[in-house]
Amino acid sequence: MSRRMPSDPTRLREEIAQAAARMIAEDGADYATAKRKAARQVLGDARVAGEWLPDNEMIEEEVRAYQALFHGEHQPRILALLRRLAMLAMEDLAPFRPYLAGAVLNGTATEHSDVYIQCFCDSPKDVALHLLNASVDFDTSESRHFAGRDDVETLSFLWRGQWPNLREARLLAGEVRETLGAPVGIHIALYDADDERGALRSDGSGRPARADLKAVRALVEAAAP
Repeated sequence: MSRRMPSDPTRLREEIAQAAARMIAEDGADYATAKRKAARQVLGDARVAGEWLPDNEMIEEEVRAYQALFHGEHQPRILALLRRLAMLAMEDLAPFRPYLAGAVLNGTATEHSDVYIQCFCDSPKDVALHLLNASVDFDTSESRHFAGRDDVETLSFLWRGQWPNLREARLLAGEVRETLGAPVGIHIALYDADDERGALRSDGSGRPARADLKAVRALVEAAAP
């Protein structure tokens, strides 16, 4: 059912962004899906031009506001836990120049969030071999290149403490089970070494779009009691 198009595009973007933020924070929806469903929720079947829709930066700010209002007590703990997991994984992947991206980096991660790592190395296939040698059972798929061109091979698996083979990983797995009640998805996108230069640019908000191991370690240490 179509609804009357609002006359104020600014207010429309705010309403869609707020509705999308609720879906992301509560259900773990991805940004594209949340934006599409939120637009339908607000406008029904009415068609809307792309410039009337909020961008991801606007939605992210609404996610932060929603989490601060409704999940301020437990979201920081979940975020800290996922960042520790990301750091552990990146330490093992250090020879392949790993970077953290996504909600675990930008601080909006929830119990629904996965860990997204991007590796930049001379031979991306070596990352798959590294995981195979560590007995990690992963699926292979493709994800969009961060620069919008082609696709890159991505290795995905559910983390239950099976890797790396360290006591710290097993202890962290216990915390994950207690706090989240489910394993965490880890996705490792494989890039050529030449792509690393473009990866260091900031996103549209001026914040780094990805962080290396040193930066992630600093985030973990800053959150430590």
